[in-house]
Order: sequence, then C-alpha cells, then structure tokens
Amino acid sequence: MRKFLVVLDDSRECLNAMRFAAMRAAHTGGGVEILSVIPPDDFNHWVGVGDLMREEARERIHAHFEVFAKWMRDKQGVDPELVVREGEPVEQILAQVQDDPEVGVLVLGAGTEKKGPGPLVTQLTRASGSLSIPITIVPGELSKERLEAIT
Repeated sequence: MRKFLVVLDDSRECLNAMRFAAMRAAHTGGGVEILSVIPPDDFNHWVGVGDLMREEARERIHAHFEVFAKWMRDKQGVDPELVVREGEPVEQILAQVQDDPEVGVLVLGAGTEKKGPGPLVTQLTRASGSLSIPITIVPGELSKERLEAIT
C-alpha cells in the first residue's frame, strides 16, 4: 500500500498537511504515516533530565497524534501510523523515506509568513532531486473546503 508521509510538528501549517494526506489516502486507498522528530538539542542536559524531557516529548507527540488520528479515522476512514525518530528533522525525514519502501509521497505544509514557507519545506525542496518520491507542498492558507475540492 502506498503511504503518504506527513510530518507532525508544532507548526500551524501542519494541520493542512495532515488534512491533505488523510483526504488523498482516503480517495486513493492509501495509508498515512505520521512522522514526528525530536531534535537532539532538546536534550543537551544531564542524563536524567534529558531522559525525562525525552519521555515528556514522546507523551506530547502521542497526545497530538491521537487528535489527528481520531479525526482521520472518524472523518476519512484512514488509520494512520505514528513513527517517532530522534535527530535532525530533515535528516530523519530523509531516513524515514529511505527506510519505509511503502512511503510514496512526502506531504509538507508551507508556512504563510513573510520569512518563507518554513525550514522543512526550504531544506527538503533543495534535497528533492535526490529523493526517490515526490513532495507535495500544501499551502497553509488553504481552506478546508478548498482542500476537499482538490483532493
């Protein structure tokens, strides 16, 4: 089964990327794999403190995932998978694409601020020539209705 890989983070544009991935998966018989990356700089503390912070980050990720997963199951009939990795976000996204041969499309949400589409979109579009799958970039300002129309 072809899976849409979407990145779960704290950005506002993440919501539209999640919606797009779930809607496309529902319409094409695919699946959704949600990837959350815990950056290494979050844990440069003493060992015990770093372990506690890592566990708290995983708990937040699982809680955030459950919100999206419930919506995907209830509204789109898609049961997403969660993958949590630790490291540099772009490096871990590329590694996940490489490690899971069922991933067929990487879905990213583009930020709407004047600074640009966001660091993930910027860095991954630079690497897109060496990727083995296409990247779909979902504008952060698309309405739910417009997303439904184009998926």
